Amino acid sequence: MLTEAEILKFINNDRQSKKKELARKGQAYYDAEHDIKNYKVYYVDGDGKLQEDKLRSNIKISHPFFTELVDQQVQYMLSGEGDFVRSDDEKLQEQLSMYFGDDFKAELQECLTGCIAKGFEHMYAYKAVNGKTKFMTADSLGVIDVREKDTDDGCAYVIYWYVDRIDKGQTEIKRIEVWDENKTWYYVQKNDGKLEADASVEINPRPHITYTKSGDDALYYEGNGGYGFIPFFRLDNNRKQVSGLKPVKDLIDDYDLMACGLSNNLQDVAEGIYVVKGFEGMDMDEMIQNIRVKKHVGVSSEGGVDIKTIDVPYEARKVKLELDEKNIYRFGMGFNSAQIGDGNITNIVIKSRYALLDLKSNKLEIRLKQFLRKMVRVALDEINTALEADYQMEDVYIRFEREVMTNAQDNAQIELLNAQRQGQLINNLMTAAQDLDQETVLRALCEILELDYEEVNEKLDEMNEDKKTRQAEEALNRLVPDDGGGDIGE
Repeated sequence: MLTEAEILKFINNDRQSKKKELARKGQAYYDAEHDIKNYKVYYVDGDGKLQEDKLRSNIKISHPFFTELVDQQVQYMLSGEGDFVRSDDEKLQEQLSMYFGDDFKAELQECLTGCIAKGFEHMYAYKAVNGKTKFMTADSLGVIDVREKDTDDGCAYVIYWYVDRIDKGQTEIKRIEVWDENKTWYYVQKNDGKLEADASVEINPRPHITYTKSGDDALYYEGNGGYGFIPFFRLDNNRKQVSGLKPVKDLIDDYDLMACGLSNNLQDVAEGIYVVKGFEGMDMDEMIQNIRVKKHVGVSSEGGVDIKTIDVPYEARKVKLELDEKNIYRFGMGFNSAQIGDGNITNIVIKSRYALLDLKSNKLEIRLKQFLRKMVRVALDEINTALEADYQMEDVYIRFEREVMTNAQDNAQIELLNAQRQGQLINNLMTAAQDLDQETVLRALCEILELDYEEVNEKLDEMNEDKKTRQAEEALNRLVPDDGGGDIGE
């Protein structure tokens, strides 16, 4: 087991990780905390020294393109209705829906968001009150893999820490968990102080899987009480675990700089440049204060004040902003909803605008399916134990059905053309029906109307039987009229 000193050492070393530094930057841009927030304006004074200019306008506005790109991809990948973990076996599907239903989808959405924004994100398994395993997202910035040796592939421990709350606005309360393949150790830390065992946890260290007996509040476990492995699962955005911010960060920074620069120009030029002749005051600061606050300045009889305005290079900045925006969506492989085009918005045009987003989502979907299969395996083992069944991974498949917006008028036109085509095929079939046998005609008709031939044929047989029965009854009634007397034998 790791000592408290070793735990703190791993946490402190992880803060210096280059991978985590890039992940924090991705999260910052997702939260609209761009580098423009740290932008400063400087000038060279009369002594040739660089000084920060605190009088000029320095507007700092973040334009959260990355937030849109991330949310767009997450919602597009999870846009389909129904379960995406499926089985053709109804009994197994019912069980899978309990594990991968709406609660899991909410956690997966959060996990996908963190994965794209930071480059990787984690989920972990835990035993719920109902005795079934559930999965929850863990912030990857607080997850640390600890190996016995640097060359080992597997982890001996996983350290997971997060800020639980901040007491009285200044004391940061951290929860720290150390997981191995069977147990979890729980600690509490105030600010950067000493680690203390978490007194709120009844059993510490606590096995992964515990249960309560009927009428008893105590926790129990059998054997080691663990999953037999560290139940943390990592979803990577790409092979290098790099945030989706990397291809577009420079473009977003340039857009922020151009947009804020234009705002600064408009702010500064609005007041104009004051050319003052014959100023009667003692120093320049007094004159500037009089102009800004009192809106007047004293001059001699031969003096005067002339206000000069400068034309802002608005068109050049506008073109640059439009070019940056276009490239952000192009290289960020997103859907630009502000794109107008020529106004001919057909389904083909809409589909073409989704092409880059679709390509980016296809790449991540492969990793997502691998990620989900690890959790499906845990759920399947649990289902087999509970039902005394022998379901295999081959009995489960994962399918994402994405939805793309469409043009309603275009859809109506397509339906009309399909109906006309279908009607023409039926007319041609009826024309040739006199030269064909009944079964061939029925099969062809069912194919055109997309009906099940066997089911239709069965219903026709039932209708024919009913018709024959009615005809027999009518013939019998004609032979033996009901005159109120005797039966047929008489």
